[in-house]
Amino acid sequence: MEQKVYGGAAAEQKPTRPLGEAMKRGFLGRCPNCGRGKLFRTYLKTADECSECGEAFHHHRADDLPAYLVIFVVGHIVVGAFMGLEAVTDWAGWVHLAIWVPLTIIMSLLLIEPMKGAVVGLQWAYYMHGFGGEEDIIETHPELDASASDEMR
Repeated sequence: MEQKVYGGAAAEQKPTRPLGEAMKRGFLGRCPNCGRGKLFRTYLKTADECSECGEAFHHHRADDLPAYLVIFVVGHIVVGAFMGLEAVTDWAGWVHLAIWVPLTIIMSLLLIEPMKGAVVGLQWAYYMHGFGGEEDIIETHPELDASASDEMR
């Protein structure tokens, strides 16, 4: 079945993959495809492929998104809790530091791997970055390529 793309050629329609299920499986450290194989071989290092179904993970590009999501979630929890306690207590600054700094570090370390797994699951569900079978072309500096071709003319 083909899908008409506005202003372009007809594109091949791929089967829909379950986004929520894929992200949940990734969040739990499991293969977004089958849900049985391990997504990570070590802390934050994805396996090259699923040991159960053979789905390849080596081409994923989670980049900085998991870190941004962790900062967003942990920041809202810690800042909200800090401000709530600051409003009802008169604790010294060192007491707040002794509570909130370790809590922030621990929460961040606990959440970064599940967030990365969820991002890999999202990429798998949307056929992004090689999960659709096509080669992923990485444009590092397309503006340099344009200027180089202008100089050659």
